[in-house]
Amino acid sequence: MRTRNGGKEFVFQALALVVIVILVHTAYELIVRPRAAASMAAAAEIRETDPEREAPLSLAVILKDYEQEACFILLFWALASMGYKAVGLRRDSRLLDRDFVTVEEGKRILPVDARDLSRELQSLPETQRSALLPRSLLAALHRFESTRNIQDVSETVNQLCMAEGERQESELSMIRYIAWAIPSIGFIGTVRGIGQALSKAHAAVEGEIGPVTESLGTAFNSTLIALCLSILLMFVVHQLQLQQERYVLDVEDYAEQNLIRHLHVTREVF
Repeated sequence: MRTRNGGKEFVFQALALVVIVILVHTAYELIVRPRAAASMAAAAEIRETDPEREAPLSLAVILKDYEQEACFILLFWALASMGYKAVGLRRDSRLLDRDFVTVEEGKRILPVDARDLSRELQSLPETQRSALLPRSLLAALHRFESTRNIQDVSETVNQLCMAEGERQESELSMIRYIAWAIPSIGFIGTVRGIGQALSKAHAAVEGEIGPVTESLGTAFNSTLIALCLSILLMFVVHQLQLQQERYVLDVEDYAEQNLIRHLHVTREVF
């Protein structure tokens, strides 16, 4: 089941990337770059007619370069991947409101009862049975039936929750890489802009500073957008990680309150 889920997530991420590339590039070609060209042309006309007048700042000019486009593509791709994980996490979290192990207060669960309770969990739909909570309860019941040791049951649940936490942490590695890659792409734009400005230094010497300032604008704008997007992305990553950690802790607490504390082993009399 985990492998199939991983395959579904990979297909979703691949399709999401294709769709995001198409949408963002279309938006840039139809909206951002035409508006940026119009704003730059208007600014050039203002400089020629009234050099003392300051041209209005345009957001499209700040966003127009290819580095900013790549940063937005990576941002939306990471957000789509986290959205997929958040939907699955929300679906699994709803299971915490269900009574998978119904035990009246004061009653005890004996090893002979574990098999019947296990059958109830095994009869769940596969999408629910693969969630952390049913898996933890099922593993705890199997361990209790085989070892008749409550401490072993508690350790089994704890280890399963720790393994799930580590798995969730590892699955965020790609998103963290994207959060690192976005400012790196911004710095590439900075280097490219400064390089273009240096190649046009002769024009500045002759009094034409327009090409130089445009290249420097590319340099600083790409870094500005990349850093802002990286800050936004890291905030969302930490929020998702917080929800994942809370879910794992809630599952462990659920197992303790609804199952483990009701377990009882009768002492055999010889």
